[in-house]
Amino acid sequence: MAKKKIINKKSMAFLEKYLNNPAPTGYEWNGQKIWMDYLKPYVDEFITDSYGTAVGVINPKAKYKVVIEGHADEISWYVNYITDNGLLYVIRNGGSDHQIAPSKWVNIHTKKGIVKGVFGWPAIHTRNRAKEEPPKMDNIFIDVGCSTKKEVEELGVHVGCVITYPDEFHVLNKDKFVCRAIDNRAGGFMIAEVARLLHENKVKLPFGLYVTNSVQEEIGLRGAEMITETIQPDVAIVTDVCHDTTTPMINKKTQGETKMGDGPVISYAPAVQNKLRERIIDTAEKNKIPFQRMASSRSTGTDTDAFAYSNGGVPSALISLPLRYMHTTVETVHKNDVENVIRLIYETLLTIKEGETFSYFE
Repeated sequence: MAKKKIINKKSMAFLEKYLNNPAPTGYEWNGQKIWMDYLKPYVDEFITDSYGTAVGVINPKAKYKVVIEGHADEISWYVNYITDNGLLYVIRNGGSDHQIAPSKWVNIHTKKGIVKGVFGWPAIHTRNRAKEEPPKMDNIFIDVGCSTKKEVEELGVHVGCVITYPDEFHVLNKDKFVCRAIDNRAGGFMIAEVARLLHENKVKLPFGLYVTNSVQEEIGLRGAEMITETIQPDVAIVTDVCHDTTTPMINKKTQGETKMGDGPVISYAPAVQNKLRERIIDTAEKNKIPFQRMASSRSTGTDTDAFAYSNGGVPSALISLPLRYMHTTVETVHKNDVENVIRLIYETLLTIKEGETFSYFE
């Protein structure tokens, strides 16, 4: 594929709509419907499961199956306790960051619709500056403008209601995409773009391609665990985000060095099958796609682990998108990296032959 602009006006409109839609862990279905609607012209059929994972399939009758995968969910909160004077305390749904919560607007999802609230915080004038209390899970709270528990409940808010941030998509300095939930709705976007390009370029793959948007990654790779048993793939290429470690307060000696704008990040880890990873690296070098390397101790912490250790072992690899400010409402990625991840997955698929095992013993 020639090095040309990949993201067009239609795909940008899809990306913005898809990112702005709330799809917290366990409640991904509306986002999945947006994703499937965009993907529909480029696949032959869909597979869905009872928890909301969606898979667009190209060549469904083929026996040899290749997965390209991202995850659809975003971090959020649950209402955990309502005080007598109408304030809400929360627990995490995924890896929500308590330190960024104070002064943020929130959307509380109820059967009556969205209820607005704010994470309150005592004014600087009232705090003991010699003994500052940082935001913690037991002291952050949401104010919905009520003065009693009964008033809160009349709004439709109850224990178990899920809470998301309303922050929406922006472009920073022409080529940086900023939004909550880029982790990892960017992955769903990128694999959908791969399917679009295969369709537009009339590529006939010698295998079945399973474009997989898994749920519940943020609480333990659960959607991937379920769908890999359904698909039973022969190969899996997973895409997720990783940290841009060049911003302040990050120790490169422990976190490594990966930088937004310097290309996709290819992982080294026990779950990453070495021959498949080297195929991806060879593809990047051959096609002059910039890339970076990252090492992960023990596990990758991504859906790669779920695919790799399923079905007796599935050759799996991870291509990551470098991202700043993970699990905040201003997650930031570079447009060039997004396009290069798409290009790298696309070009790697063109190298895979039907029946390849990536065995070390052949």
